[in-house]
Amino acid sequence: MKKAVILFLIFISIPILAVAQSVNNVDFISPIHNDVAAIQKDGKWAFINKEGQQIINFRTDLVTTNTEDGDYPMFNNDRCPIVAVKAGISYFGFIDKSGKTIIEPRFLNSTDFADGIAIALELDKRVIAKNTALGKDMVNYKYFEVLIDTNGKITYYLNQDGVNIVLDKDFLRTVPQITSKQISEDLYAVKNKKNLWNIIKIKE
Repeated sequence: MKKAVILFLIFISIPILAVAQSVNNVDFISPIHNDVAAIQKDGKWAFINKEGQQIINFRTDLVTTNTEDGDYPMFNNDRCPIVAVKAGISYFGFIDKSGKTIIEPRFLNSTDFADGIAIALELDKRVIAKNTALGKDMVNYKYFEVLIDTNGKITYYLNQDGVNIVLDKDFLRTVPQITSKQISEDLYAVKNKKNLWNIIKIKE
């Protein structure tokens, strides 16, 4: 009987010890946001939940957000932005709280999600002619400011004409800026070609 009690105590202590494990020696810990906090160590970021358990491993592709408490990655609507650099150009996507990529990096920029919507720069590639001598297509690149849902589906084009760009790291040295902004639940302020503002109401 005594042996059985000892075995029982050992058995129930295992999960207690596991829960008691803590994250140590990190460089930065953010406030809790969307039920998780970002932690930084050796230039990499990870996430812990409200119980202090690490839920996402340290990685280098998490995008930081500027806040009063510092710059750190954060979740909004259970989505955190990530960045992938291809041919010297940054593309943005999103992961969920398991670390799984839900929206593949394809946008030239993106805001954080708010109420299930984010503003992103959707890249559009169109073949306008063909160079028969070189056997190459002549292409035109534009980006559009669009609204996306938490699965990456485009729900609305905020600017219909788009912005022409040269998709080359020597010309696109910085991330293009998002100029549109949400001013209420259904209203967005969008800059036009005259650099003035238009107010757009998003209809369901």
